[in-house]
Amino acid sequence: MDEPTSAFATDRRPTRRTVLGAVGGGALGSIAGCLGGDETADVPAPISIADDRGCDNCTMIVGNHPGPAGQAHYEDPTAVLEEDRPAQFCSSLCTYAFTFKQDVDPTVSYLTDYSTLEYDIEEGDDGPVISRHLDADGFGDRSGLTLIAGSDVGGAMGDSLVPFSDGDDAAAFQEEHGGDSYDHDEITQELVMSMM
Repeated sequence: MDEPTSAFATDRRPTRRTVLGAVGGGALGSIAGCLGGDETADVPAPISIADDRGCDNCTMIVGNHPGPAGQAHYEDPTAVLEEDRPAQFCSSLCTYAFTFKQDVDPTVSYLTDYSTLEYDIEEGDDGPVISRHLDADGFGDRSGLTLIAGSDVGGAMGDSLVPFSDGDDAAAFQEEHGGDSYDHDEITQELVMSMM
């Protein structure tokens, strides 16, 4: 008499297709785990800066001055500011000066991104200045910005690092207003201090 077969029989061997599918799925899962998935999930978004906020580097009132502003978000802001909030700055120069002085790097720093804004250049007391924008959607991650240093257009601290996320926008600004082009990782403490 034949023994009945069962769907749960233990003598079934996996097919080649089953083995390859399992190995491929496991490898894909391992790679996705190593890549960390969506790394931006833990990166805080930029905030709007209040006009009456004091700069965390120089104490000037942010909204009283032209030019790019900045903010730095720290994993533990109370260790840096003694307050649970992002550090906020009146200028791109103050943003860099402050972050260079800290023992810890910010999780992310944002600067005004003039590629995303309609900006104005007006005549100030000491020459042309670029307009101020403090809404959250006008900020870009500084690691992806091109900065023009030493142009004839100033900001809150006089000289300014004018940031753009679009390299063509930066080149057009540089052609019209002069200065030198830098990527974020080329900005040094010495450069910043020479401009302040």
